[in-house]
Amino acid sequence: MPKIDNISADDSRIRHVGSFRFLFDTEEWWWSDEVAEMHGYEPGEVTPTTELLAGHKHPDDRHAFDEMVATMLSRRTPFSSRHRIIDLSGTVHHVAVVSQQIIDDNGQPIGAEGFYLDLTGYDEETVKFQVDEHVARFRENQGVIEQAKGMISMAYGVSPERAFEVMRWRSQTANVKVNELAKNIVSGVHRYVVLPDPVRQSFDHLLLNAHQNEN
Repeated sequence: MPKIDNISADDSRIRHVGSFRFLFDTEEWWWSDEVAEMHGYEPGEVTPTTELLAGHKHPDDRHAFDEMVATMLSRRTPFSSRHRIIDLSGTVHHVAVVSQQIIDDNGQPIGAEGFYLDLTGYDEETVKFQVDEHVARFRENQGVIEQAKGMISMAYGVSPERAFEVMRWRSQTANVKVNELAKNIVSGVHRYVVLPDPVRQSFDHLLLNAHQNEN
């Protein structure tokens, strides 16, 4: 499995948080001890599978889970969901699941990673704030990486995949996470990069005529 940035949840207000990963090609799952315990298992007792996870879904939520997994596999996209799971003792847990893509060395999506948040027994407003906060953080990280890839791609005339390789290389040599590097590129471009007028005018033309297919 390629090296990926650690995903952690700030559980200062809500303690029942655990992480997971899923690989598209092999359909392999990994879950943390916290997620295992949400399903009623001791840490390391079982290896999660799609079938095992599906079996713990509330009957009314099972179909939506099956569709979500099918979509994730066909489109190679992450997922977010709020649903119910039933642990081994029969206790129903209301959970939120939030994920983002795992990207390989070539910039291709190979899986999803994120966290389970057990909502059972917590104030609804506090829970909503916590979930929204984590979702926003995931989306911000994913979005800023795409922005930085686009900037590198345009600057050097390379593909988005090659642009991501450049980011990964700089991330490793500078020992900085990719998402932090991307944020610095996006925020710094306005301070350090000034487009010459001819370049800007060329882009002006492209923007104003993008509705026409000139290819």
